[in-house]
Amino acid sequence: MPMGPAELADRLGRWSAGRGPLYLLLAARLRRLVDEGELPPGTPLPPDRTLAATLAVGRGTIVAAYEQLSVEGRIVRRRGSGTRVAGPSRPGPREATTAPVFLHLLEPRDDDVILLACAAPTSPPPMLQSAYERALSQLSAVEGDMGYHPSGHWPLRGAVADLYTRRGVPTDPEQVVITNGGQQALSLLARAFVQPGGTVLVEAPTYPGALEAFREHAASLHTLPVGLDGFESRIRTPGRRPELGYVISSHHNPTGNVLPSLARRRLAAAAADADIPLIDDEVLAHLSFPGQDVPPPLAAFGRTVISVGSLSKSVWGGLRVGWIRAARPVISRLARLRAVHDLGGDFSAQVAAAELLPQLETLCQDTAADRQASHDHLRAELARQLPQWRVPAVTGGQTLWARLPHGDGDSFTQTALRHGVAVLPGGGLDAAGGSQEFIRLHFCAAPGTLTEAVHRLATAWHAYGGEPDRGTPGPRVMAV
Repeated sequence: MPMGPAELADRLGRWSAGRGPLYLLLAARLRRLVDEGELPPGTPLPPDRTLAATLAVGRGTIVAAYEQLSVEGRIVRRRGSGTRVAGPSRPGPREATTAPVFLHLLEPRDDDVILLACAAPTSPPPMLQSAYERALSQLSAVEGDMGYHPSGHWPLRGAVADLYTRRGVPTDPEQVVITNGGQQALSLLARAFVQPGGTVLVEAPTYPGALEAFREHAASLHTLPVGLDGFESRIRTPGRRPELGYVISSHHNPTGNVLPSLARRRLAAAAADADIPLIDDEVLAHLSFPGQDVPPPLAAFGRTVISVGSLSKSVWGGLRVGWIRAARPVISRLARLRAVHDLGGDFSAQVAAAELLPQLETLCQDTAADRQASHDHLRAELARQLPQWRVPAVTGGQTLWARLPHGDGDSFTQTALRHGVAVLPGGGLDAAGGSQEFIRLHFCAAPGTLTEAVHRLATAWHAYGGEPDRGTPGPRVMAV
C-alpha cells in the first residue's frame, strides 16, 4: 500500500522552515528519511498531485524534489507504477511514531518558528527552585539507598495520596505509582491492559499522545464524542466490550470541555458495572481559570477509574514527574512492569516533587489569572485578525480548538509552517479520521509571541486562500 500523503507529511516534520527553494528543502528531508531507514527500500510514495495538495505547494515542487532524488538513485519513478524508494522491498525496523506532537519535539530548535503545537510552561517557577534546594539537603543525608524505587519515592506517593484525599477521593500511598511524566503513565497502562487488536474507547478528538500509546500496542481504537458520550449503550452491544476506556474529564485536550458531575457519575458507574478500566487523564485538572471550579475527580464515582496526573503542565515541562492512582492490585502490576523498563524514576526530582506537591493548588491558583489573560489575548487577536475562524472560549487548560471556515488542517498547517508558526492539525487528534477542519493552538506563550503568531497565521491564511488579513503586523518576537 502506498504511504498516505498525510502520513508522509507528518514524517517530514518542519521540512519547509529552512532557507532555499522549497523543492530542495523537501528533497533534503526526504533524503534524510531514506538514508536513516524511516522510508525503507520499496516504500511507495504518494503521487505528485496528492502530496502537493497535502503540503500546500505546487505540483512542480513535488516533481522537482522527486526528480532530484531519482537522479541520486534514492527513489525510482516509473510511468504507470508510481514512485517508490529504491531497492527491493524488505521488512524494516518497527515503525516509530509519526505524530506531529512528538516530531516537533525531535526537531532542532529554530528561533524563526513559533511553536503553538506543544503546550507546557516554558520556564520553571521560583517555587520549583526552592523545592530543589530543600531536596538537596535531604539527599546529602541519604545512606544505604540505591535510589531504585519502581513504585516511586514513598514520601511522594504519600503526597499524591494526600492530594486526592483533599479532593474527595480517600487514597493510600500504596494506591499510587510514580512515573516519568503523564506520557509514561499512559504507556504503562497501555502495556498493562491492551492486547493486540483489543478495543480501546477514546474520545474524538483527544490527546494525541494517548492515541500513540495505545497504537504502540496494536489497539483497535473506537471513538465516541467528547466525554465518552454513549459509553453505556456502546458497552452493552454484544461482542463489542472494550478492554479499556480513556477520557479527559477536566479541561479536555484539545476542546477545553469539563465533564459535569452527573455525567461523571454515570460514566464511572457504567464502567464499574461492566468491570472496564477507565483512565481519567487529569494532567490539566488543576489549570482552571479564576472562579472556575471542576467537579470531583472521576475516581470519586467508580472503583475501576484509573487516574493519571503530572506536574509537567502545571509546573514545568522539564519536571518529568507523573503518577497513576488506582486500586492496589493495579498499582502492584504497574510497578512490576515499570521495574523491567527503568527501575524507577529520577530520585532527586521525586524528592523535590514531594516538597512541591503540597503547594500545587496554591501555585495553580497564583498563575490562574495570567493563564486566563493569555487565553483572552489569543482569542482577541484571532477575532481581530482572523474573524472568520470559530474559536470557542474555554474555562481552563492550555489549548484552543479552532475551526477553519474551509480547507483542512493538514494542508493549512503546512502553509502556516512556511510562515513561521507551527500548529497541530485536528486530524491527528481524531482516531476516527474526523476533525479535519480543526487546528489546535496553545496559549502558554507570552502575549507578544501570541500576537506575532496570530499575525503569521493570518498571513498564512491569506496565502492559503482565506480572506485578506485585517490586522496590522505585530513586533517580531522569537519562539519561546
